[in-house]
Amino acid sequence: MGPTLNGSSRPTWRTKTVLIVMTMMIAGSTLTSTAAAVPLHLEESVDLLVVGGTESGWAAALQAARVGVKSILIVHDGAWLGGQFTEQALACVDENKGVGRVGWGVDWHPMKRSFHRSGLFGELMDRIETHNEAKYGTRMPGRPFHGPSTFRPVEAEAIFRSMLQPHIDSGQVRVVWNHYPIRADVATGERPRLTGMWFAKTANVDVSPSVALYVKAKITIDASDWGEAIQAAGAEYECGPDARSKYNEPSAPLDLTDNPHTEMNPITWAMIVEQDDKSATLPKPAHFDDRNFVRTSRLSLAAMRDLRWDRPVKLSSILHWPPTGKASPRQLSVYTVRRIVEGETSREGKTLILLNYMLGQDYPLERLPSRVVEALELSEPGASKKNIVEMSRAQRQIVFDDAKRHSLSVLYHLQDFVHKRADDTANSFRGFKLSDEFGTPDRLPPKPYIRESLRLKAMYMMREQDGRNRDGETKAMARERFAEVLYPDGLFAWQFHYDFHRTGRAYLKGEGRSGPWIDFEKPGRHTSHVSDRSVFPLRSLIPIQMDGLLGAQKNVGYSSIVCAAIRLHDQCIAIGQAAGAAAAVSLREDVSPRELVWNRNRLEQVRSVLCDDELGRPLLLWPYRDLPSQHASFVAINRLAAIGVLPHESHEVDFFPDSPASDKWRNDVVRRTKPIVSAPLPSPSAEPMSRGEFCEHWWRSIAALPLRPIPKRIEDGDADADGIRDQDDPFPHSKRPPVVFAISEPNEMEDGRPETPESVRPKVSVHSVRRFNFAGSQQRLDGFEHDHGERFSKERGYGWTSEMTANHRSRGRNPGQPRDSFLFTRSQAVWECAVENGSWRVTACVGDTAHPQSGQMLTIEGTKFVNDQATDSGRFLETTRAVEVRDGRLTIQLGPQRARCNTCLNWLLLERQE
Repeated sequence: MGPTLNGSSRPTWRTKTVLIVMTMMIAGSTLTSTAAAVPLHLEESVDLLVVGGTESGWAAALQAARVGVKSILIVHDGAWLGGQFTEQALACVDENKGVGRVGWGVDWHPMKRSFHRSGLFGELMDRIETHNEAKYGTRMPGRPFHGPSTFRPVEAEAIFRSMLQPHIDSGQVRVVWNHYPIRADVATGERPRLTGMWFAKTANVDVSPSVALYVKAKITIDASDWGEAIQAAGAEYECGPDARSKYNEPSAPLDLTDNPHTEMNPITWAMIVEQDDKSATLPKPAHFDDRNFVRTSRLSLAAMRDLRWDRPVKLSSILHWPPTGKASPRQLSVYTVRRIVEGETSREGKTLILLNYMLGQDYPLERLPSRVVEALELSEPGASKKNIVEMSRAQRQIVFDDAKRHSLSVLYHLQDFVHKRADDTANSFRGFKLSDEFGTPDRLPPKPYIRESLRLKAMYMMREQDGRNRDGETKAMARERFAEVLYPDGLFAWQFHYDFHRTGRAYLKGEGRSGPWIDFEKPGRHTSHVSDRSVFPLRSLIPIQMDGLLGAQKNVGYSSIVCAAIRLHDQCIAIGQAAGAAAAVSLREDVSPRELVWNRNRLEQVRSVLCDDELGRPLLLWPYRDLPSQHASFVAINRLAAIGVLPHESHEVDFFPDSPASDKWRNDVVRRTKPIVSAPLPSPSAEPMSRGEFCEHWWRSIAALPLRPIPKRIEDGDADADGIRDQDDPFPHSKRPPVVFAISEPNEMEDGRPETPESVRPKVSVHSVRRFNFAGSQQRLDGFEHDHGERFSKERGYGWTSEMTANHRSRGRNPGQPRDSFLFTRSQAVWECAVENGSWRVTACVGDTAHPQSGQMLTIEGTKFVNDQATDSGRFLETTRAVEVRDGRLTIQLGPQRARCNTCLNWLLLERQE
């Protein structure tokens, strides 16, 4: 059988039974499986070794097990599965976000979601929220400002474990707790190949720890916190900041003079605090100084605003806690920003809060305090100048101990300094204690929140210019659009800000590094840029030189800037799921993972494993905004999009699966399929179908057809001979110019110039088209009806529900053109036009030729045309949708507006659909 798109020729594997013990202390109780403990000096031989039981390691093992990998061993340096969800205590979910609100989410959430939940992340969150509903009375019990989904770490860990348990019970998956890698076996050959890994117990962090476990594996996935398997194997990696010369990224520093090797996205030791019947403070932590916490609350800032620091800090703060009787709603305060359970409405009756926020709790990793530097230097000369990735475990613990002390000091400051200055103390943090769910002596989670690890030197290193939004210099101008680079080997969709917490540390003037400090934002290390809708390439999981090894968690191939955007809860699970799928296909085909990149059949097998509703909830491969994984056409649409046969424009981020499939669109899909498939194509059905239904039909028609191979390599190291090395080429199979970041020139949907319907669609009758220009009474243009803001009248047949004649502007930048003028609202306004009932194709243009406009909102007949979107000066947003009119009036709503935002309506084009 030849290669096919669906990978249906894969064999079914048998599983074997192996007994395993899992023990874990949670809140003072022991959870135990059903066999003897793993002895010391154990030697194992497995198909797949997963180093790290993080959320990514868990996902890799679970995905590989579902596909049928026979023997999988997870070796974890702790006793909790789930990584940042559980042992790092990030109990308020942070997931893919962008500039639109059509993806998954609820209206009150202040952050904007990019995609509907899918894959293992979607399955996990369904189980977590089902548990929440049963225990707390609601799926989202926290009502946090930043969320919306929350959970208790100990309860989430039990759900991680339960999802893996069937494969543990069958013997397919085994887990060894509290071990970490110390060295590796690497075979020589055409390229080095990792064959085995040696582990020590975490209780032993001496200079020469003794071996407690040896594992021989066909493939190893490094899903650890700090890339310890990659380091032990000697695979190439990077850490710390990148200079601009390395990857030509626009916001990278020109040189690293002010960005030392130690600089990383900061760690934060999160805390879970729960409401207590008593009012008390923590014991005062060592080295405590209130002046460290000038930004922790508005009361702190008011009292210490005049302090002077040795670096240029920016001061801001938020409310400490809500006043009496006002705690329940979602609001921005230390108390509510990441609240896990809201006590007033929960069945439990007690509030639970995650303390993990930027205003004083983050712990930067450069310019460490003197006491930390001295302790590090005692351990090893020069240790304080190491990047934390490359420190020994004992050295990291020195840093961790100070980060713990710092977090406890934040809580003490809230309970003491802030409490004493608050007018209303009903919700004071004095009424909270640290949760004991972690079973640790200090009641803190076992690990800090780790935002950045090492970066595997991979077959391709993702760069800022590949994905950064090109609508303007900052995210304020960003519109929904697909990324400049949609990698041909993409495995899942992602989107987020390039999100650096403050990486610098400023000390109080005159007191040096032994005195108080606060963090500060360094140039280029900010949250001002956002990615477009992107995909993650298979190549970024695969080492550039070493075989037998895949990256996962945060140990993958991207620059330090891109690392800041791909580190969220859902993204780390998707990375692990992709690594597990790649490992499974490699093992089945008995090839190195790197061979998957150059073989279209095998690449499609990886996608088939990821996006297959028979193996669990399918994963979103292509970054469409409006496609839930439960949709009947989800798999077909994703598979067709991933191989490049679905036409789209850069801003067409919605697929509209339930809209009619036009003949032109169908023909385009068929035309784009021909270069992919090497057999004659079947004739597509001409029956009326939706776009999603046609994708299902077409996918069934071509899934079993043989594929054309990827073009043969022309040159070693440069497969397409375009002068760009494969490791630097986002498109290694096709000649394209180097990717350079530049603000995009306005296209025909951004220039504010209306199309002429007759020239674009010659069969459209002139009598079925109406054009409206919104301007002052002095501006009249040929070919347009003119609206000056008057109320609706039956004689005119259009107008506003309230007087708007004062709300128009003409800029004089483009006189004689409809884009030069607009009518605007700062609140909400409604315009109506008497039309025949039926289907209308409406094009609306918003923007301002002279000024940026943000937060624009436009709804037509209940359909969102513009959803909280910005336009830059001289840029416009032209949106076309089909709407249905049933009451004889086409209704347009501008707004409602956020504060300091306008919606500026330039012109409308209405076309009657036959």
